[in-house]
Amino acid sequence: MFKLKENKTNVHTEIIAGLTTFATMSYIIVVQPLILQGAFPEDEREAAFGAIMMATCIASALGTLLMGFLANYPIALAPAMGHNVFFVYVVNALGIPWYYALGGVAVSGTIFILVSVFDLRERIVRAVPTGLRNAIAAGIGLLIALLGFEWARLVVESPPPGTLIKLGSLHEKTVLLALGGLAIMTFLMVIKVRGAILVGIIITAILGAALDITPVPPEAKDIIGVPPSIAPTFLKLRLPGLDWGMWRNFIAVIFVFFFLDLFDTVGTLIGVSERGGFMRDGELPRAKQALLSDAIATVAGAGLGTSTVTSYIESTSGITAGGRTGLANMVTAGLFVLAMFFYPFFKMINSVAVSPALILVGALMMTSLKNIAWDDMTEAIPCFLTLTMMAFTFSITEGISFGFISYAFVKLVSGRGREVSPIVYVFSALFVVFYVFHPLM
Repeated sequence: MFKLKENKTNVHTEIIAGLTTFATMSYIIVVQPLILQGAFPEDEREAAFGAIMMATCIASALGTLLMGFLANYPIALAPAMGHNVFFVYVVNALGIPWYYALGGVAVSGTIFILVSVFDLRERIVRAVPTGLRNAIAAGIGLLIALLGFEWARLVVESPPPGTLIKLGSLHEKTVLLALGGLAIMTFLMVIKVRGAILVGIIITAILGAALDITPVPPEAKDIIGVPPSIAPTFLKLRLPGLDWGMWRNFIAVIFVFFFLDLFDTVGTLIGVSERGGFMRDGELPRAKQALLSDAIATVAGAGLGTSTVTSYIESTSGITAGGRTGLANMVTAGLFVLAMFFYPFFKMINSVAVSPALILVGALMMTSLKNIAWDDMTEAIPCFLTLTMMAFTFSITEGISFGFISYAFVKLVSGRGREVSPIVYVFSALFVVFYVFHPLM
């Protein structure tokens, strides 16, 4: 089914890859409910936490299974970071109830299913220039590394006056643990240990427990429990009905959810696929199936009670561990299901053990930069803006938008406008309109 021999892999390697991907993205099991519960009334947040965790695990497992079966790629799915923050903004700043916000996610996902069926998203993947594709991959690497640096407290906020960020204290146990974990993972990779990242995460977590950085329950029974109820969010999504005042904001919200998911998904698929060597002659085989998996998972996730589900950049960790097929996704999805029974454990998860893995994966993704024509300024400038804006704004979408706009502009003014796909021009114009006129910006 998964064509292991054709993809030069085996069952053992795919299992390690699936475990590794889950280890690096499992933080979303805790982070998602922590963020989204902020959209609920104070007295409902405790119940909402458990329900959102359940929705996150189920939606992630479903999307990951679809990607594995339909597209045969080791690319896992889960609720997107950034989208969850926007979801809370919609509720708290715009006054749209959380159940209407879930309805907006469902509508945007339904639109995605339609455009995926008609190959629009696949055409977008094909239209992205080679230079921008490689810049997107490198930019995602920088974004992943920055997240790792933040979790490790190697990079911290700089108080004014001064720069926005600075080096953290090298005397903190958290920083020293992260540096030690990074050294261990690097050593294991250099000597070509299979599953080096996963092994490194486990060793770092054990060291963290010894240093009282990672909390550990006193007894094994304390880490397992009955899954919490999903009832507070299950099928609670709604549409505004005949409230036209609400619809005015609601339509804008749908547009933003659609826009964010479109370019986060396309950008992530391109970046991860470049790293995994899945691209063929500038195209991603089975892109339609991959994009459809993402769209279906978003609609299902909204019904369960979570924000937009999308392909995860952390899948590169599993690919780095050797994953090449959807079999790795079966492992990752299974672990998401199993995670529901470890509710007490995930409430105690510490991100420090995972931070070295994110830094290392970010470093590995820099290899994409060698494929950019740096001596051609019409390629170099847009690619530079793509990868730097993606990291500095902590947003895949912003990196892609600046890359598209600058690419179209530079090619036009240099008299090489015919080198650019019409799709790139269309979305460049839409990005400009989005930044200039959109009230939510």
